[in-house]
Amino acid sequence: MSSSIFWIIIGMAVVTYIPRMLPFVVLNGKRLPPRIEGALRNVPFAALGALIFPGILFVQDSLFFGIVGAASAIILSYVNENMVFIVLGSICILSLLLPIF
Repeated sequence: MSSSIFWIIIGMAVVTYIPRMLPFVVLNGKRLPPRIEGALRNVPFAALGALIFPGILFVQDSLFFGIVGAASAIILSYVNENMVFIVLGSICILSLLLPIF
């Protein structure tokens, strides 16, 4: 491994570690206001939505399948909170629609 690749890996590790470590060091033992805690609780859902939504719009076969898959996942999530059930249910619904279209 060349020296430049080694330093790139070290640099990426430091840049990744700092944002994860800083909140623990700065906020150690401190309580955040309830409003900020509520906003931070929604960050994982917003990040997940930002990762999934482009996939819905750029399905290779048809936009229809992306919309139906997203709609079925939303409906199944209101019925049951089990993520495995939601994913498998959406896959089954799209598998049943695939031969029709």
